[in-house]
Amino acid sequence: MIKRILFCIGLVLPILLGAAWHWSSTSINRPLSITEPTTVIEAKAGDGLIKVLARLERLGLIPSARASRLALRIQGHSVNLKVGEYELQQGDTLLELLGRFERGDVVLYPVTIPEGVTFDWMLTYLKSLDFIRHTLTGPDDAQLKSYRFAADYLEGQFLPETYFVTRGETDVSVLDRSFTAMQQTLSAVWSSCDPKTPLKSPQEALILASIVERETGVPNERPQIAGVFTRRLTKGMRLQTDPTIIYGLGDNYDGNLRRVHLNDTKNPYNTYLIKGLPPTPIALPGTAAISAVCNPTTDDSLYFVAKGDGSHAFSATLGEHNRNVRRYQLNRRSNYRSSPAP
Repeated sequence: MIKRILFCIGLVLPILLGAAWHWSSTSINRPLSITEPTTVIEAKAGDGLIKVLARLERLGLIPSARASRLALRIQGHSVNLKVGEYELQQGDTLLELLGRFERGDVVLYPVTIPEGVTFDWMLTYLKSLDFIRHTLTGPDDAQLKSYRFAADYLEGQFLPETYFVTRGETDVSVLDRSFTAMQQTLSAVWSSCDPKTPLKSPQEALILASIVERETGVPNERPQIAGVFTRRLTKGMRLQTDPTIIYGLGDNYDGNLRRVHLNDTKNPYNTYLIKGLPPTPIALPGTAAISAVCNPTTDDSLYFVAKGDGSHAFSATLGEHNRNVRRYQLNRRSNYRSSPAP
């Protein structure tokens, strides 16, 4: 009798085990019940597999958290969940999703800082992003002085670029990454700088690059504009660039630059009156602008004027420059623009 029972168990058990294996494999490799084009689920700090499976069940993505957990056990899968948001797409299986949890393939959000914006603009932009955790109140926040990028000034110290962040990353973390990127870029470009440059330090290169960034409407003109400014510095000429005055005016600038502004002796950024570079950068320059001031064109132009299509007319003499001014500025066409047409 016992032998017969054992014989029957020997026959039935493999069948049961095979059925369990087939069921569990099918369960975790079956596409999740995703109805939306994309769905995001979050693994929070302290969450274990049970909590995540329960969340999937509540969202209707799996029929049963307990059954899914049992299926995973039968298949021998143990998952180490990494905190973050995970995107699900139609056709995804539970096993594929848990693989993302294991690898930490979290959702990343782009934070794009354009070239030529100011540090104030950058902070305001970061504050507008709902996936960023905001810890700073503004550019005068006392916290900024305690971080490693604290300096006499913050303008220009952060590299304009697109940074990918996870939800909950802090504004200070983004600043830190941007600051590091700028230091690395500035160091690398400065090491290949033209030895004849009148610039005495990487920070001077940063200041001039910010001016070039603000003056440039057409990207390929950066080296030409940088060439004009470096030749002016070499000859002891004033830079005479409007963007520095505008930066110095701050909130007092109403969109019109007047003669009184050009004659303002109290504006430390008035490059029509002061010689050399202004005291700080006036914007966040990108890599191309920094490269341009370190390796500018070597022609003889000392002047440039906006042509009205975003580009500039360059000249080597004041007489030629004045003719360009009459041509492009005093007789402006109806569709005149200071930047290229979109």
